[in-house]
Amino acid sequence: MNFQEKEISYKSTNTYSTLNQFTEKTEYVWFVCHGMGYLSRYFLKYFKDLNTEKHYIIAPQAPSKYYLPPKFKHVGASWLTRENTIAETENIMRCYDSIFEAEPALISTKLIVLGYSQGVSVAMRYLAKRKLHCEHLILHSGGIPVELKSSDFKYFNGKPILIYGNKDEYLSPERIEEQTKMAKNLFGNQLEIIEFEGVHEVNVDFINKLV
Repeated sequence: MNFQEKEISYKSTNTYSTLNQFTEKTEYVWFVCHGMGYLSRYFLKYFKDLNTEKHYIIAPQAPSKYYLPPKFKHVGASWLTRENTIAETENIMRCYDSIFEAEPALISTKLIVLGYSQGVSVAMRYLAKRKLHCEHLILHSGGIPVELKSSDFKYFNGKPILIYGNKDEYLSPERIEEQTKMAKNLFGNQLEIIEFEGVHEVNVDFINKLV
């Protein structure tokens, strides 16, 4: 079989969702990257209890949509797979660039970046590639990209937090040990580690008490 895979480039359009309004009273802007199977507008529910005047939340939308099993009725989305990861990552980075251009709040206010589950990898890659400064970087129940090095975050002077549930069905003790070691290698003594009582779910109490 004479098989070839060729590449093309074209313009694409995507969405993102926001919660609350950005005003002169806004103190914190959150850039929150959802996990696999979410749509950005539904991911915002975990941030609804934050003070509406002080917090403005921006949730980018993962580009790859699919119907969720078992009934294939509801739609979810995914950031990346092992297929064409480098090219797909660059597409996501450009998508994030467009959001930052459209939302001046992201560079004019205290910024919090949160990645949950699959969203951890794209959040970390964006910071590493764009040398983005933020007050807090929250790595919530997800995997750290293996290609990242401590030199990628040498510039970073915010607060990195690794948080996970002690009954997370996707995190074995070996996986937790591995991810903790990787995070420590990247951030050293800056890193805070939080283990909570729970499964693979967003810790709303942590979000509400962070700032």
